[in-house]
Amino acid sequence: MTLQAADVLALTDAVRAIERPSVGARLASVVGSPIERLVGLLPARAASVISGAARKAIQGALKLSLRTLATHDPLARGVPPAASNGWHKVASAASGAVGGAFGLAALAVELPVSTTIMMRSIADVARSEGADLADRQTQLECVMVLALGGDAKSDDAAEVGYFAVREAMTRAVSSAAAHLARHGLAKEGAPALVRLITLIAEHYSVNVTEKAAAQLVPLIGAVGGAAINTIFIDHFQSVARGHFAVRRLERKYGEAAVREKYRELAAQMA
Repeated sequence: MTLQAADVLALTDAVRAIERPSVGARLASVVGSPIERLVGLLPARAASVISGAARKAIQGALKLSLRTLATHDPLARGVPPAASNGWHKVASAASGAVGGAFGLAALAVELPVSTTIMMRSIADVARSEGADLADRQTQLECVMVLALGGDAKSDDAAEVGYFAVREAMTRAVSSAAAHLARHGLAKEGAPALVRLITLIAEHYSVNVTEKAAAQLVPLIGAVGGAAINTIFIDHFQSVARGHFAVRRLERKYGEAAVREKYRELAAQMA
């Protein structure tokens, strides 16, 4: 099926949003140093601190998604409202100011807060693209966006890419959704939920590590921390916009047609 001109433009924007420079590259352009070198300067205990903070943040995001994001189908009310990205960036900048002022020690407290803000923003973006937040699959996909925004260290060359990561994550999302349909959140330690949280945290912690490294720059302070968090949330807002635009077009044209056009557009941008 051939996409209409307006939808080709929408998909072009989605490809650009998903395939844009990583959060690490964007942070490096702000702090003036290669992120890889800054990551090497993190203290030895940083890996465990970041991993624990990322996992805690994902668990909080999952609970938020399942308990508070449900709403009526926006399509039933006509054109869905635009996402309020600006307000979420302001809130994220405020939490980043705390992280910039106190450094790595504040990450365990600051990251769950900033991730919760991002989850609200991601859900807002999903709603603006016509997604039904009352649908369990959509709620879990909002959390999944945190994995689409960064590659995991375990990824090999054959597994890197939006559709490859999405397919792996979707299997975990479907298993978690089936478990939740039967048991709800009564068994939060169930294997299906643990696997989903682990997969998302594995990808998310890569971006968190880069964020933490950027905040180690001398004199970065509260103002720099606010700027870093603004870049951080802007990155995931873009990924969310791209992902849910792709999903909207797939509902209209089918996955095969959209995937083929996506790859064509991505090749043109390369």
